[in-house]
Amino acid sequence: MAALNGATGDLKSTFRLVYSKLKSQLLQDPAFEFTDDSRQWVERMLDYNVPGGKLNRGLSVIDSYKLLKEGKELTEDEIFLACTLGWCIEWLQAYFLVLDDIMDNSHTRRGQPCWFRVPKVGLIAANDGILLRNHIPRILRRHFREKPYYVDLLDLFNEVEFQTASGQMIDLITTLEGEKDLSKYTMPL
Repeated sequence: MAALNGATGDLKSTFRLVYSKLKSQLLQDPAFEFTDDSRQWVERMLDYNVPGGKLNRGLSVIDSYKLLKEGKELTEDEIFLACTLGWCIEWLQAYFLVLDDIMDNSHTRRGQPCWFRVPKVGLIAANDGILLRNHIPRILRRHFREKPYYVDLLDLFNEVEFQTASGQMIDLITTLEGEKDLSKYTMPL
């Protein structure tokens, strides 16, 4: 991971390696007694929904941290933690997208069928979205619990979720068929 300090080309490959580690940790989580079927389901669901985009949100965490370090070389631990936090953002995005696709009755996401449209998934995807959201505090607890900013991270993810869900509610209620009246929703001055 030390290559991250110099070459940006290694950033995405290092970031993907951290995803594999986090996924493995979640699939081995002793808090849930996975059956072979449930472990395979979660692994397939994660691989389908979490790393499939451009990863810009997660990668920007690492870039931002490097800027905050003002050119100082990042330690292996700092690189891993920045990647881990970046993946938590990607997990949050995956959670939003899985549920948004159901609510909007969408057909495709990132050039493939929406998760809920994959054969044998259907509305199980709603529970998968909840699982995605619940993975975030598990990842944060495992890797950030001893950090002085741990509670701030939890609060931040909760606030982002609240703001996004509130915005989604406005989106949904302003686009009801036959009841579209966007004049009711204005930005405060």
